Amino acid sequence: VQLQASGGGLVQAGGSLRLSCAASGRTISSYPVGWFRQAPGKEREFVAAIRWSSGMTHYADSVRRRFTISRDNDKNTVYLQMTGLKPEDAAVYFCAAAVSRLIQSSLPNPSAYDYWGSGTQVTVSS
Repeated sequence: VQLQASGGGLVQAGGSLRLSCAASGRTISSYPVGWFRQAPGKEREFVAAIRWSSGMTHYADSVRRRFTISRDNDKNTVYLQMTGLKPEDAAVYFCAAAVSRLIQSSLPNPSAYDYWGSGTQVTVSS
C-alpha cells in the first residue's frame, strides 16, 4: 500500500484546509486509517481515525468539533477537513493505514499502523 498525503499549505488562524490521503497499490477498504501530526521537537500525535468498513470515526480531544475525517470508497481516499485552525495545529500531517482491525484504544498509537504516507505541511499564521 502506498499512501500519498496532500492538501497542506499556509492558512491564517481561523481558516480551513482539507487534507487528502490517496491510497494505491492495494485497496484500504476495511482497514482503519488515521491522521497524525508532528510539530518540530514534538512526538507524533494522533489527530483522527476512521474505520473504513463502518465509517466510525475517532478524534483527539484537541481537534474534536473542528476537524472531520471522512472517506471516499470510489477514490480509495481519506480526507481530513480542518476548520477553525489554530497556530498550535501547525505541523506535518501524516496519514497511516493498518492491516488489522484495531481496538479503539489502539487507534491513537502510531505503532499500530503498518503503512505511512510522506506527510504534508500545515502552517497556521496568527
